[in-house]
Amino acid sequence: MTDRIQELEDQNRELEQKVAQLTQQLTDQDQQLQDSVQELHRLQQHLLQMEKMSMLGQMVSGISHEINNPINFIYGNLPYVEEHVEDLFKVLEAYQEGYPDNAEAVEEILEEVELDYVLEDLPRIMGSLKVGAERIRDLVLTLRNFYRLDEPDMKVADIQEGLESTLVLLNNRYKQNIEVVCEFGKLPKIECYINQLNQVFMNLINNAIDALEEPENSGSSGGEKLERKPGKRKIIITTETLENNRVAITISDNGPGMVPDVENRVFEPFFTTKAMGVGTGLGLSISKKIIEENHHGQIICTSQPNEGSTFRIELPVSQPKEAEEGAESEKPAVQV
Repeated sequence: MTDRIQELEDQNRELEQKVAQLTQQLTDQDQQLQDSVQELHRLQQHLLQMEKMSMLGQMVSGISHEINNPINFIYGNLPYVEEHVEDLFKVLEAYQEGYPDNAEAVEEILEEVELDYVLEDLPRIMGSLKVGAERIRDLVLTLRNFYRLDEPDMKVADIQEGLESTLVLLNNRYKQNIEVVCEFGKLPKIECYINQLNQVFMNLINNAIDALEEPENSGSSGGEKLERKPGKRKIIITTETLENNRVAITISDNGPGMVPDVENRVFEPFFTTKAMGVGTGLGLSISKKIIEENHHGQIICTSQPNEGSTFRIELPVSQPKEAEEGAESEKPAVQV
């Protein structure tokens, strides 16, 4: 009888162990399922953002294309208008020399229109119109270069042109208070998705401007405050050729910098230190995907509290063939 009781107790303990193991397995599976659901939610948000940015890029590209013709019409006709105005000036000078004694009616008109002032001011107006037309034309060309929707495939491109186009588009944000220093080396053209790299440059330079415009920055979840050093706000952009057929792009600012916890998390999807509604937390995570997954490069962030931050990108000049073939099945959306 005692042996039978002992046997039942052993079986009971064994059953309890199995139940505990099964319970733990179910708990682990439930946690994995929750993690998968969260990851799918993040991916969904990411895809929605990419689609939204793609539509915005197409809209901007369409607008730049549509206004290009009237701008070219204005810009192309300004030299002829300038030439005709000069001819009219010559006629007026010849008239004044040939007929020094003007009739009374002519004298009244000349006095009314202030001919001397018109002769002095009209060339200035023509010059202003020409400068304005040139600026609009350059901006339209910059937009068309930035959003190259006719180049969805990987092609050889000049990434320094992409940096310059990005700075033109962001000029209004930094021209008043921030000095941008470009130290460009002699780079070869590289094989890339130029639309995507332009998006990365836009994200990084935008973030640098944001950091420099903030008088104070919350450097951690604990609320530590960081401040920028006194002096001129500055962004430094450098490019250089590396060994092993690679190039590097470095974007640095002298802003408030980041504490280690923030520095370690900057590439996490949806992580942001910006105020609610200001940032989505997707810009840097998308940039990391573009550089590392789509271009087989590397992007690194280094920062010192109260000193500033630096983002360094390294890219191969030529993409491996297998990477190009794999990318054909997953052509990325244009982002803004």
